[in-house]
Amino acid sequence: MFLCKVKSFSPIGYTFMQLFYAPDLIPPFHTLDPEESRHCIRVLRLAAGDTLHLTDGRGTLYRCEVTDPDPRRCTVEVKERFEEFEKRGYRLAMGVAPTKNIERFEWFLEKATEVGIDAFVPLECARSERRIIKPEREMKVITSAVKQSLKAYHPALEPMTPFREAVTRPFDGVKLIAHCQKSERERRFIGDCIRKGDDVLILIGPEGDFSPEEITFAAENGFQEITLGGSRLRTETAALAAAVMVSFINQ
Repeated sequence: MFLCKVKSFSPIGYTFMQLFYAPDLIPPFHTLDPEESRHCIRVLRLAAGDTLHLTDGRGTLYRCEVTDPDPRRCTVEVKERFEEFEKRGYRLAMGVAPTKNIERFEWFLEKATEVGIDAFVPLECARSERRIIKPEREMKVITSAVKQSLKAYHPALEPMTPFREAVTRPFDGVKLIAHCQKSERERRFIGDCIRKGDDVLILIGPEGDFSPEEITFAAENGFQEITLGGSRLRTETAALAAAVMVSFINQ
């Protein structure tokens, strides 16, 4: 947990916020789980009457007061709620092949959550060096980033998904695949493919890139082939760069 001073265009304004994730919250009262309770009372030293904030991860931010400062079962009361807190004007989903070094993939999950993203789809590709992830561990990374960056929207984490399944899923928006392969088709710069407000799905391949067959299959299913610039980037760097570019276009 943390203390962070933020400026927000919301009824909260300037404030010090302690944000907790409570997906099962039903007002007006909520009891934090043992780990969160201990952090709230033992670490942050909050007492009865002190303020903290909770989010359900679906866009609602709750201003709460501590009513029972029990370090095992801390209970709070909802005093205010803010719907669609800092809602973005676009949706972003990213299909990314997990890296062999899982810490690099987790770094991407953390940073992309801070930037703003709606769904992570771990891809199993022809050249993948990692085909198994630990969803519970990855969800903890995402949730921690949600709280640290004061987000009211919690990104979804899909199961490990075969490339062809991810490509053929319905998606009502701009579909992009980034790669470094030579292609008979034109690769456009990502910034030339997206307009402000577009919903976007971006695919990023493994360390060895997508196979030519995968690229062709994606193109045949409505994906535009893109480049992220002239530099050759690691998987996690390319994925984060793409997320940042989408965010920048929507500023």
